[in-house]
Amino acid sequence: MSIKQNLQHIKSTLPEHVTLVAVSKTKPVSDLMEAYNAGQRIFGENKIQEMADKHAEMPKDIEWHMIGHVQRNKVKYMANFVSLIHGVDSFKLLQEINKQAKKYDRTIDCLLQIKIAEEDSKFGMSVNDASTLLQSDEFSELKNIKVVGLMGMATFTDNMKQVEQEFNFLNSTFSDLKNSNPDLEIKSMGMSGDYQLAINCGSTMIRVGSSIFGVRNYNK
Repeated sequence: MSIKQNLQHIKSTLPEHVTLVAVSKTKPVSDLMEAYNAGQRIFGENKIQEMADKHAEMPKDIEWHMIGHVQRNKVKYMANFVSLIHGVDSFKLLQEINKQAKKYDRTIDCLLQIKIAEEDSKFGMSVNDASTLLQSDEFSELKNIKVVGLMGMATFTDNMKQVEQEFNFLNSTFSDLKNSNPDLEIKSMGMSGDYQLAINCGSTMIRVGSSIFGVRNYNK
């Protein structure tokens, strides 16, 4: 199926409250434009430089989401255009995003990445750390960022029971934190292989790449 057909198929299965982020990392601009011409306006990249290059080439009504791990020294390269940063896993990173956003007189939306997987390779904050951060005075002084939700990455496994538990954990964490943080709206969880399960567990934003664009191209 074509990229357009893939997109139409996925969108036809999504509830209204779920946002689709088309994960376009490693894909050429021509593929992204095919998705754009089919109506997709939200694209997710995991490398800041690649995202900045694509942003420069592509239409300006696109929302760019940074979904990968963010190095603080690279924030400046996306601060003027990024719409949402998914993988915020420390207060220091929030401070840097705030500092760079201020230079452009912008407020950048962020998601706190909660560690829900058992794998050591996955980044993320503990629930306690996230809760402490959101209630801290230092956090309230950051005027150029807004934490609008949570993101989680499930364990890479065929054991869907485990994945379901991890998604449910993020969902309940969200409910707990939202009690004292009404700005929280977004639950970003679920990818090509498990987004239906994620939606059943409360996801409001899914990150789908290979089901739209086909298998990733790493050997460029």
